Amino acid sequence: MSVSPIGAISSSGGVDLNQLAELYQQQVTGIDTDPAVTAAQVADSSPAGQAATATRGSDFASMIGEGLKKVESLDMNASTKAIQAATGDLTDVHDYVIAAQKAQVAVELTTTLRNKALESFNEILRMPL
Repeated sequence: MSVSPIGAISSSGGVDLNQLAELYQQQVTGIDTDPAVTAAQVADSSPAGQAATATRGSDFASMIGEGLKKVESLDMNASTKAIQAATGDLTDVHDYVIAAQKAQVAVELTTTLRNKALESFNEILRMPL
């Protein structure tokens, strides 16, 4: 299976989360997301256990993608409110402070989860066979 590299930055200024979720799904399921290959064809050609794993993997991948989208939207909301506060368009400055704090906590949580996942993965790799 070949996985293409993720583009560094999309046109909107952030990481393309759809591409990231798709690549993650490819890695989890071990299936290339070729439009010519449907989920039914994959399920017909694989044992029941692999089909169930593919379903769980795609559910997990979609959850990760949705979570990253929420973090990005919190960050964009905080950025918008910061610009409004700087230009004087924001009536209540505490709205910006709350949005910035939410974005900061979400990014810190995401970073911590990523670090723990990498630590776990590295620990698994160190296990003797």
